[in-house]
Amino acid sequence: PDPRTTSALVAAVAVRRRVLITYRSESGREWQGEVEPWAVVVRHGRWYLLCHSRRADAVRTYRVDRIRAVRPTGHGFEPPEDLDPVAVLEENLGLGWEFATRVVFNAPPGEVAPWIRPPMGRLEPSGDGCVLVGSTRNPDMYAQEWLATLPFAFRVDGGEELRAAVRALAARFTA
Repeated sequence: PDPRTTSALVAAVAVRRRVLITYRSESGREWQGEVEPWAVVVRHGRWYLLCHSRRADAVRTYRVDRIRAVRPTGHGFEPPEDLDPVAVLEENLGLGWEFATRVVFNAPPGEVAPWIRPPMGRLEPSGDGCVLVGSTRNPDMYAQEWLATLPFAFRVDGGEELRAAVRALAARFTA
């Protein structure tokens, strides 16, 4: 990412001041929004801004290399007291993507949990088993790199795109 952008964000985090960012999404759509910058986190080889978006009134994760401009607003904020930026970032990376995911396991959450990475979604108890709820922008990668490595039987209960990716992967394995 641009060092000036990164420095401006790190400075805003340090002094707990909101900023107005100009952001360009992967699809090229550009927009502006006011955010409370909680942390700048390097994860999986990328720099991310973990923040509270005033526009969405929600936690958001933005790639720093896609932030085109940073302007201070002069308004302060208080980040959550018990904030673990890496954990919140990882959780947030598994939500808000284009394709919904819902995967059901007939194994107890305690057995499945060690195999689930936060970007895969949120693991919830369900009857005698558990459900993994999240989203992805890449159903093929989700099926091939994440679900195919799990040592548990599962059923894709939601997300037609993910169901199709798992079906295609199973056909390839069968062939």
